[in-house]
Amino acid sequence: MSTDDPSSVSIQTEASPIPSVPAWFGEVALVAHILTRQGLLSEISERVRFSRKRFGTYEVIDFLVVLIGYALSGEPTLAAYYERLQPFATPFMALFGRTQLPHRSTLSRFLAALDQASVEALRSVFLQDALARPGPAEGVGGLWDRQGQRWVVFDLDGTTACPASGS
Repeated sequence: MSTDDPSSVSIQTEASPIPSVPAWFGEVALVAHILTRQGLLSEISERVRFSRKRFGTYEVIDFLVVLIGYALSGEPTLAAYYERLQPFATPFMALFGRTQLPHRSTLSRFLAALDQASVEALRSVFLQDALARPGPAEGVGGLWDRQGQRWVVFDLDGTTACPASGS
């Protein structure tokens, strides 16, 4: 742009698309930080075992972090989630201290072959962690019923998509 003629404008464009970071990526980064800081990721890696030859170099934690991201994303399908995640696969996995995103078909085979003992081991890790941490302070958050009893409710439903507005 010439400084001599203030009315002239120069516009430059590039033909290659640049993907935008998904809106949910920040929330995933926060959850990854908390799970790492509290030691849950290492606890899961140590205590939850499931070995199958066809999963190659992947471990249970690799599949779990993909599913955590999917639950937080609000994407309507796993295919849509993978499509949005693909350009950011390396930084996504790095958030959890992992190096490679499992392919969708590998995740599908893992879920189909997952046994009840591994699910129970994972549930046990999360339950022990939940019971070891104090709940919200008295009077902070929660719901009160008609009899004045306070209930603290936690809900995460990875089977439903959240509205785009975030409400």
